Amino acid sequence: MNNLMETKKKQRRNLLIIIMMLSAVLVLGIVCLFVGSSNMTVADVVRAVLGQGSMAQNRIVWNIRMPRVLAAIVAGAGLAIAGLIMQTMLNNPMASPSTLGVSNAAVFGANLSIIAFAGGFLSTGSNVSNFDVGANPFATSAVAFIFSTVSILLILGLCTLRAFSPNVVVLSGMAVGALWNAATTFLQFFATDVGLSAAVVWSFGDLGRATYTTVGIMFAVVAASVLFFMLMAWKYNALLSGEATAKTMGIRVERLRFVSLLLASVITAVCVSFLGVIGFVGIICPHVMKKVMGQDHRISIPATALSGSLLLLIADTLSRSLGSGSALPVGAITSLLGAPFFIAIIFTGRGKGRC
Repeated sequence: MNNLMETKKKQRRNLLIIIMMLSAVLVLGIVCLFVGSSNMTVADVVRAVLGQGSMAQNRIVWNIRMPRVLAAIVAGAGLAIAGLIMQTMLNNPMASPSTLGVSNAAVFGANLSIIAFAGGFLSTGSNVSNFDVGANPFATSAVAFIFSTVSILLILGLCTLRAFSPNVVVLSGMAVGALWNAATTFLQFFATDVGLSAAVVWSFGDLGRATYTTVGIMFAVVAASVLFFMLMAWKYNALLSGEATAKTMGIRVERLRFVSLLLASVITAVCVSFLGVIGFVGIICPHVMKKVMGQDHRISIPATALSGSLLLLIADTLSRSLGSGSALPVGAITSLLGAPFFIAIIFTGRGKGRC
């Protein structure tokens, strides 16, 4: 009887936390619309939201700030959930969306597109105006996504040739990621100043390049993947007790691991291809939510998604507030927030016991 009451009490507490986090995401998303370098007053933003502002004000709110806020919500949720699934499937609390080298492959693909075809040694030389004409952000994102997908399939394919175990997956991801890093270094070595600068700028995590189209694509991928993860939540819970236990319950662990890692990597590939590298969201949020909400994936999946959205909204607000006229790369802000947390996990007594 006491255990039942304790369980119901915990469920009510978790539901309350999720409602509070959802409310915080909505409130902070609205607040983000008022933050920027255009010196718009609160009244100006309100009029623009209602479509009654000037043409410039309406464009700033609806074409720049709104897609940015939506991208923060969707990408933050996607990267956080990808990190949670990676950690569960690989049985590794330090796993993250970049574990399989997806980000490394995306950076190489973007560098190849920018340096070789839009501002580098094979096309426009060092002429800045030529780069502006030749650069195509959607083409760059497409190439980045293609190489990310190739990397995912390569790693998972290599793992299926041997034992599809967490250690093999992690080591394969590290090896393939190192190859992409080496290839990127070679490209950048031969690049012109213009191509190199553009490639480096692209790698910064930046929500400012988001559009309604890119947000729609990210939302479709994240929503479909989250639906699958929620349907498989009971299998993930069983897997927490060990592979042997999960197999006795009729769960095909290898197939579940393959599909789950594939979907988590696709989420990462889409987000990185459109927004650049945004680190630590996939490590911070799963850890915090598992400590606060527990290990039950029926609760931790939606909670982690909301925490990822909340973290990226906070980082984006800080990036625009501290930029002095221009927004700082949001990837740098998340790294500044995440690095101390990462160190705390490693060196604190509780963190050391879990890692």
